[in-house]
Amino acid sequence: MNGRTNAAGSRSESRPSRQINVVLRSSEAPLVSSAVPASEPAALNTPVQGLFQEIQKELDQLVGLEQIKELVYEIYALLQVARMRSVAGLHSGGQVFHMIFKGNPGTGKTTVARIVAKLFQKMGVLSKGHLVEVERADLVGEYIGHTAQKTRDLVKKAIGGILFIDEAYSLARGGEKDFGKEAIDTLVKAMEDHKNQFVLILAGYCDEIDFFMCSNPGLHSRFPIQMNFPDYNLDQLIQITELMAKERDYILMPQSMSRLREHLQSEKEDGSHAFSNARYVRNLIEKGIRNQAVRLLNQYVTGNPGKLELMTLRPEDFRMQLP
Repeated sequence: MNGRTNAAGSRSESRPSRQINVVLRSSEAPLVSSAVPASEPAALNTPVQGLFQEIQKELDQLVGLEQIKELVYEIYALLQVARMRSVAGLHSGGQVFHMIFKGNPGTGKTTVARIVAKLFQKMGVLSKGHLVEVERADLVGEYIGHTAQKTRDLVKKAIGGILFIDEAYSLARGGEKDFGKEAIDTLVKAMEDHKNQFVLILAGYCDEIDFFMCSNPGLHSRFPIQMNFPDYNLDQLIQITELMAKERDYILMPQSMSRLREHLQSEKEDGSHAFSNARYVRNLIEKGIRNQAVRLLNQYVTGNPGKLELMTLRPEDFRMQLP
């Protein structure tokens, strides 16, 4: 599922600007793009196991996030009933689906955004259902007018899909003279000019996003859906650890899990830096896999390890991360 969003100030973590990530969702012919799609009566009888089955399967693979899963189903139910009302000749006025995702790094915001994009494509809200993931550097230019053009170009690329802005609050960091304000103004205008043609999702830390929403008086009313992504508890982090290892065809010894549990507990309690949840777990697993590779090459100089040995991550493979 829908990984991971750094705060300003002491909570900030530096990382290089990534390339714009466009995830295409379907090669089929686009569906009608409107807030409440037209539908033939036959489609209305499709059970949850039909239209929603694939979405449900992806949601079930996510650890925790129960309130998020319920909200995604609410959106599905709203769209399905809107189809029924339309066929019955009842008013089914267009809904606005721009969203705010609040939460710390690694809590599943990007993963959920991809699932929502797929849901909207299946239900005909979005014609393509792709995700265009950007951050401040992708939107903000170097001179007057440059930012507006860059932002309009990205909105154009997101038409038929979702424009997902990570660390959205960074657009309001520089004050009145910063070009980030130009990006915000351009986005607000695009939401009107391209109504129902794309969905805008702003993501970031809770406090910083709340501050950002006050940077433009037109923002609050344009984002009717807000999703709060809580930090994972220790048991959920262990479950994520096991799932990530299994996905890569690795198994962890009980002693390895004990050491990881102790370390994760320590990291969660350390308030000196922002804990990155599932992202931190992924880094632990990947580092452990590299350490295992070095250990096996040193251990099997003349022969090859067996399949079980190739799969097993031992406690010593996590020595570099643990106290």
